[in-house]
Amino acid sequence: MHPMKLVALITTVTALLTVPSALAASSVTGTLVATDGPGFTITLTKGGTKVRSLAAGTYTIKVRDKSNIHNFHLTGPGVNKKTSVAAVATFTWKVTLKKGTYKYICDPHATIMKGSFTVK
Repeated sequence: MHPMKLVALITTVTALLTVPSALAASSVTGTLVATDGPGFTITLTKGGTKVRSLAAGTYTIKVRDKSNIHNFHLTGPGVNKKTSVAAVATFTWKVTLKKGTYKYICDPHATIMKGSFTVK
């Protein structure tokens, strides 16, 4: 094979091999479900299990705000997102979670409606 064709082939193969890893780095790590209400409950789950610890990465959070007296407020390293208290709707957030501790609360009822998890 001609040396120039070989260089072109190697360059093309290398480019094709690096594209999947670049796409994987920007992909979503997982989906979480956040729920507040309708009673005095607030939860964050992954696959139906309460979240206590997660790997760092980008997540989609489906927030199900089921009461007009509650909200879902998530805070932690680089994240401060919340629904309004009056909202009764489903929202979808895309968040990047970094190493650290995250807390979620209902702002009007923060003493009884709260939770937390760590990101490693």
